[in-house]
Amino acid sequence: MTKTLLAVRHVAFEDLGGFEAPLKDAGYAICYADMGVDKVADFGDPDMLVVLGGPIGVYEDDLYPWLKDEIAYIAARLAAQKPVLGICLGAQLMARALGARVYRGPTKEIGWKKLTLAEGLLAPLADQPMLHWHGDTFDLPDGAILLASTDICRNQAYALGRHGLAFQFHPEAQVQGFERWLIGHGCEIAAMPGVTVAGLRADTARLAPAAITKGQQVLRNWLAL
Repeated sequence: MTKTLLAVRHVAFEDLGGFEAPLKDAGYAICYADMGVDKVADFGDPDMLVVLGGPIGVYEDDLYPWLKDEIAYIAARLAAQKPVLGICLGAQLMARALGARVYRGPTKEIGWKKLTLAEGLLAPLADQPMLHWHGDTFDLPDGAILLASTDICRNQAYALGRHGLAFQFHPEAQVQGFERWLIGHGCEIAAMPGVTVAGLRADTARLAPAAITKGQQVLRNWLAL
């Protein structure tokens, strides 16, 4: 039986990436909704919700009023223990929906680096550099289990029961389509000391193939729960 999956995008180039294949393999029919274009009232009740990344802040609801509706929708799903997966901004939106504070981090974290793992679900990512691209962070929501940290950002991943999983980093990032990130975030890259388009491109070509394979395994393990 086909299951439904709604993937919520905030910028077109931050899509499911390398996570699309294992989700389809798990029997999900994937549909995208684009915030700022599609209305939360039309999201319906999919079997799985995936909330993707983007460059805005959860706390900028004065500039982007639809954030309030999006957060309320996520909160209702989590309260009903319906599956939700969040990546980067999606993880922050989940945290806010669970009542946790979301705020600017001590510095932006852009580039490939390893995680310090705290729990077994992310074991496939041990010693594997993963892509980080964020300036905000959040407090760990009540009832959530911390899964991973870095030196800059303590709360890099968390789980909520069996129905919620959130990544501050980008386990879905792959070489295919990454050039769109370099274009879309060109101004941010130019303003970040020590970070270059050429460096990010080279690191992604070198590290993403192994990272996506291991990230897909984490996703498969979670879906099996």
